[in-house]
Amino acid sequence: MTSMKLLRPTLHRRTSLFVIKAIALIVLSGCSGGSLTTREKGAGIGAVGGAGAGALIGSAVGHTGAGAAIGGVLGLGAGALVGDQLQGQENISQQQQQQIQANQAEVERQRLELQRMKRQREY
Repeated sequence: MTSMKLLRPTLHRRTSLFVIKAIALIVLSGCSGGSLTTREKGAGIGAVGGAGAGALIGSAVGHTGAGAAIGGVLGLGAGALVGDQLQGQENISQQQQQQIQANQAEVERQRLELQRMKRQREY
């Protein structure tokens, strides 16, 4: 019985470390393909934060690994949703900036055309 009690905390630590390493590997493997989108950054931050919070909560009830896994999955989903919203806002902002630049170019073209017409009338 005593050996079983000693084995249990070690098993929980191993499980926790495995889950944390697995989540870190998943998050870091996403970094290898170039720059991350806002959605991917949100998902990564959510997964790491959720795994950490889940591990803390899980350790309080004796299931650190399960808490980390559940927290990581929930954090991943929540982070991806937040990141998706932020990315949508960035896309809208970028489109508006492109429209502003196009409008400024058109105003400048019309200003130059007016100057040309005034010069023609003077001669």
